[in-house]
Amino acid sequence: MGRPHRDALFPRSAIDRLTRLVDIDPHVVAEDFDHVPHLAAVEVLITSWGCRPLDDAVLARMPMLKAVVHAAGSVKHHVTEACWDRGLLVSTAAAANAVPVAEYTLAAILFANKRVLEIGGLYREHRNPLDWAAHFPGFGNYRRTIGLVGASLVGRRVLELLRPHDFDILLADPHLDPGAARSMGARLVELDELLAGSDVVSLHAPALPETYHLLDARRLSLLRDGATLVNTGRGSLVDTGALTAEALSGRIHAVLDVTEPEVLPAASPLYSLPNVLLTPHIAGSLGGELLRITGSALDEVERYCTGREFAYPVTRAALTTSA
Repeated sequence: MGRPHRDALFPRSAIDRLTRLVDIDPHVVAEDFDHVPHLAAVEVLITSWGCRPLDDAVLARMPMLKAVVHAAGSVKHHVTEACWDRGLLVSTAAAANAVPVAEYTLAAILFANKRVLEIGGLYREHRNPLDWAAHFPGFGNYRRTIGLVGASLVGRRVLELLRPHDFDILLADPHLDPGAARSMGARLVELDELLAGSDVVSLHAPALPETYHLLDARRLSLLRDGATLVNTGRGSLVDTGALTAEALSGRIHAVLDVTEPEVLPAASPLYSLPNVLLTPHIAGSLGGELLRITGSALDEVERYCTGREFAYPVTRAALTTSA
């Protein structure tokens, strides 16, 4: 992992716990695998953001390696086919990282239906109360319809957080059946029906070839007037040009924590439109939230050391349909 990530993820208390569990030099951070001492003796690799791909050449230098514990979300950037061919055990802290993303999503949904951002902007401009119901007829959260695209770890966590609220929830996911969706408190529908019938649409699908620009111009046009699109998933799920056109028209609203490209050009209208909230990929774990990821990773190391199975294993098959 990158040294800044080690410093953020592993404060003194976490290092102390780690050194009680395993034989490790906590001062060694492998930002690459070219100048790491004792690499041939490594049995467990603790990885995070910035890890180099574990290809055949790297794995050949770690003949004792048996497990990879990822202190972050997706392992797609560094766990290669060579890892599966070697039979390595792989774990991820994606479930821990899903928590703040789901919390951000819930806040976005509640604020969107209440029109908090727009009302705040008008209040700042006029500095007097206005007839908010006249400006935003029917605004509020009661009996609104929320559409979730993807029952991923984040998507499922969002479903849990939505449960106490008075929402009707639609869910689109090609890998679920209606019974499974009902058990999560949602009604399974096709994507087009979800887009046309939701007041807020939140994206939680993985970035796969088949999900690239999942929401193109045609599908964005299905959103009802005044609907809000929330994207905390992957920027590539949405055609940015088509979304910009819809947002410029004022027909829909958007809360975007991820975009394509990751940082939009400075001239993009999405930065300044009153119906768009653009944040710089902050929904995931930051600051003190990183310690939840650390705790999850250390729990997995402890399970490995005591001969137990990982609580959050990753399999080769699962990666074909996940982030």
